[in-house]
Amino acid sequence: MNPYILAILLFSLGLGTTITFASSHWLLAWMGLEMNTLAIIPLMAQHHHPRAVEATTKYFLTQATAAATLLFASVTNAWLTGQWEIQQITHPLPSTMITLALALKIGLAPLHAWLPEVLQGLDLTTGLILSTWQKLAPFALILQLQPSSSTLLIILGLTSTLIGGWGGLNQTQLRKILAYSSIAHLGWMILVLQFSPSITLLTLLTYFIMTFSTFLVFKLNESTTINTLATSCAKAPALTALMPLILLSLGGLPPLTGFMPKWLILQELTKQGLAPTATLAALSALLSLYFYLRLSYAMTLTISPNNLTGSTPWRLPSTQLTYPLATSTAMTICLLPLTPAISALLTS
Repeated sequence: MNPYILAILLFSLGLGTTITFASSHWLLAWMGLEMNTLAIIPLMAQHHHPRAVEATTKYFLTQATAAATLLFASVTNAWLTGQWEIQQITHPLPSTMITLALALKIGLAPLHAWLPEVLQGLDLTTGLILSTWQKLAPFALILQLQPSSSTLLIILGLTSTLIGGWGGLNQTQLRKILAYSSIAHLGWMILVLQFSPSITLLTLLTYFIMTFSTFLVFKLNESTTINTLATSCAKAPALTALMPLILLSLGGLPPLTGFMPKWLILQELTKQGLAPTATLAALSALLSLYFYLRLSYAMTLTISPNNLTGSTPWRLPSTQLTYPLATSTAMTICLLPLTPAISALLTS
């Protein structure tokens, strides 16, 4: 792609998110979300592959549906209450509609079916943008929707953690596994949203760091399926040794960074008297942990298949920058000791 066009698209992507962040009026927020969607579509379809075009079409249709629902709900709210302000959603009907529209935008279960299909059709770089940056603007709006229906948020959160765990179990495609991982993590964020927005933001930030590391490792190895992970030991032995730690951090095992948000969320849910919800969420984390362990096993403990379908690729030196990967990997593995400091910041 022409670098000037790429720069314009990335600038529009950033501008759309910034407009949504800065807006207090529903029309302006909607406009930011639309700019976001329209800016990423050329990036998704740039390879002119039938799968990429199909993924782009699916993405456009779901995002257009969510945006239309959002606009309809905000107009309904203006009709019922005379308010266009984001924080003035007092009527339960528009509040529920907007929550569901934003859930469709970020891929929360049961409105998640588009996310694995779309992510599967994209290259890893665009997939990384879709899994991280594209979540920011809708999340900013969900955070401002307080107080929305608490039961609805808990149902969305629990369904997402369970489906995110179940869905990834029988997958062999790495991008689909990462999509289900994304659904499960979003479920954890939504569970605690109404009780502690600061913990939700912390979870979102740690999810971004861990996902960034995972996508960059897969991109460095040019891996898209579990079978191709087995060749990574010959290409980058040090990174292959660290990769299980990154994956287990995504799974939320101590003493890695990913344990911190899960620990704080379970603690907060128990404080709020939601021990059964916390138990279900913790059990659903075991499902996700299984497929992270499966990836770790495939990457470090198996020898690459040498049949025709899985022949070893050329071991050419990678042109990818390693500084971002080194930084994010260190953060993915080592930030748990900062939990007391972060807890103090959250409560202050």
